[in-house]
Amino acid sequence: MGEVAALRQLVGEVQELWDLYGAHSHPLPRQANPLLFSISLAAPLDDSWYLLDFEHGSIKDDHCRARTGYNSELLKIMEANQSPPRKRSRRDKNREKAPNSNSTEEMQQEIWSEFPGDLFETVVARLPVAAIFRFRTVCRNWYSMLGSDSFSQQYSEVPHRLPWFYTITHENASNNVAMYDPSLKKWHHPSVPLAPAKIVIPVASAGGLVCLLDLSNRNFYICNPLTQSLKEIPRRSVQAWSRVAVGMVMNGGTSNEGYKVMWLGNDGNYEVYDSMKNMWSCPGTFPPSIKLPLALNFRSQPVAVGSMLYFMCAEPEGVLSYDVSTGIWRQFVIPLPLHLTDHTLAEFQGRVMLVGLLCKNAATCVCIWELQKMTLLWKEVDRMPNIWCLEFYGKHMKMTCLGNSGLLMLSLKAKRMNRLVTYNLLNKEWQKVPDCMLPCSRKKQWIACGTAFGPCPSALA
Repeated sequence: MGEVAALRQLVGEVQELWDLYGAHSHPLPRQANPLLFSISLAAPLDDSWYLLDFEHGSIKDDHCRARTGYNSELLKIMEANQSPPRKRSRRDKNREKAPNSNSTEEMQQEIWSEFPGDLFETVVARLPVAAIFRFRTVCRNWYSMLGSDSFSQQYSEVPHRLPWFYTITHENASNNVAMYDPSLKKWHHPSVPLAPAKIVIPVASAGGLVCLLDLSNRNFYICNPLTQSLKEIPRRSVQAWSRVAVGMVMNGGTSNEGYKVMWLGNDGNYEVYDSMKNMWSCPGTFPPSIKLPLALNFRSQPVAVGSMLYFMCAEPEGVLSYDVSTGIWRQFVIPLPLHLTDHTLAEFQGRVMLVGLLCKNAATCVCIWELQKMTLLWKEVDRMPNIWCLEFYGKHMKMTCLGNSGLLMLSLKAKRMNRLVTYNLLNKEWQKVPDCMLPCSRKKQWIACGTAFGPCPSALA
């Protein structure tokens, strides 16, 4: 009580001094309670009154002028009987939000339970391939949805994505596979579900499926590289051990409608496998107008345009076509461009293309031609930039084309040199491919062979 009395006396003395010297410039509001102590901030341009209520232990502010620089929260922190506010823990915040979050979760469950299934499949079919594979790991229902016929139909209606490349590296003792995603410019290294003793190479592709040929037993396998599903085709009825060219076409828009695989040898033997019948057959024989042996160019993979398969021939120079649906053979004698060394067929939007390596003197360049149907001649449409070709000057280059549909991957090799580039037939754009390396390894892998395939998670072998 003594402290309160002394404070009251001090308040009275200050009040008297203010009445004598400062009342003319700053009138002090009279308060009935003698415990209200007023102080004037020593600011020449801004005066504010702060009234201290000692009985209730708080500070009351009465601004004579509006001042935006001060915050009333600072005054609360200065109060004698109150501690500064502390940040609430996450547990306390979650407790306050618990009733609302439960109601929100219930509402979301009700919404998703009534979400149309066909619309759900439409949305998922338009996701990137990598996102679709993360999507299928959520639950069993979503995993099974990717294998349904309805999702396969939805996925087939989506505009075509860039093809991927299924390649085999030189270190093929255990079927080292490397898949390249051009949209992300990233290499993937999946495993092949085969015994290590069986060495297989990719020879054809269609509808998201890749056809593999077993070099030791001459057996064929069909696989989906994305899902790692594998199917062994029955043995061929004709045991031809000579080298063969292999082509593959789809019966319809999706793999559910079936596919056909065809092999052709230089001696004129050939067979067609129908996945719907699960058997090989020989639809007919060669017409007399086509001379045997064929002298096929095995460095060039056959290309498919609808139900037509096109094979590259060396003698005579030209293209050999076969209609899988009708069984009709046709031969076109088409002279190759001058100074052409390595060359292969390609396909783009139903047109037959030619990719080759032009070598004249010490200069080397990669060129693209299109087959003119009216004149049956090759017309040059593009070539590699000159600044890239300077790197090949004076070197003995070898070229291998790994893809033949829309997007091409070219492997350009020389002594102590291996370059991978892609060429987009739509945009006429050349791009360099990053080096292929195994995970957790700095050793560069050299690509031996490969093929392009359209990534399709729902494709069934």
